[in-house]
Amino acid sequence: MFLSLLFSSPGIAVAWLLAIVIALTVHEFSHALVGKWRGDKTAEREGRLTLNPMAHLDPIGALSFLLIGFGWAKPVPFNPYNLKNPKWDSVAIALAGPASNFLMAAIAALAIRLLVGGQIITELNLLIVFLFLLILVNLFLLFFNAIPVHPLDGSKLAFALLDQPQHARIREFLYFRGPKILLFLVALSFFGVFDPFSFITTFSFGTCNVLLGDNCSAFFTAIFSTL
Repeated sequence: MFLSLLFSSPGIAVAWLLAIVIALTVHEFSHALVGKWRGDKTAEREGRLTLNPMAHLDPIGALSFLLIGFGWAKPVPFNPYNLKNPKWDSVAIALAGPASNFLMAAIAALAIRLLVGGQIITELNLLIVFLFLLILVNLFLLFFNAIPVHPLDGSKLAFALLDQPQHARIREFLYFRGPKILLFLVALSFFGVFDPFSFITTFSFGTCNVLLGDNCSAFFTAIFSTL
């Protein structure tokens, strides 16, 4: 995974790692920021209202990323009892992360359009590779976190929409079984049984095509074809 890429193409490996660190940091910071805006300072008191990546680093998640290419950051805490509207403010806090990912992807795509379209950069270089990977990493995070299974961000919206008594069993299933389901799906993907997350790749490249106005799949192939 990352370690093999580090030996075969260290420049691209560092660009990929930097894109992931930036995307995760802004994602978690956005959760904390919206939490403060909505009246809860729990994340701020715990030092999470910062763009310092070290504040959001999860050691096990980082090690997992280095070894198998799949990792995670520390979740940002919040106290719903401090929120102005606990039900929907919780949703706003959760969706702030994916929203920030879309914004960063759009900014990176605009930068590529300006640099390449304006002929400021006329050939593929490490800056363009970094910006392109920043688009993809952010879009992958966006669509992965949209899955409505706990502890992913999409689960907060699902819980808010399924708040009626008749949906209690569905909520309990998503909350208590969610982490196990995710681990099982990741294991299936890692061992090559099949890719349950293929829709994320499809949506991410499709959105990338729209943002860049180009074929992102071909761009991706061009970057990694020489490895």
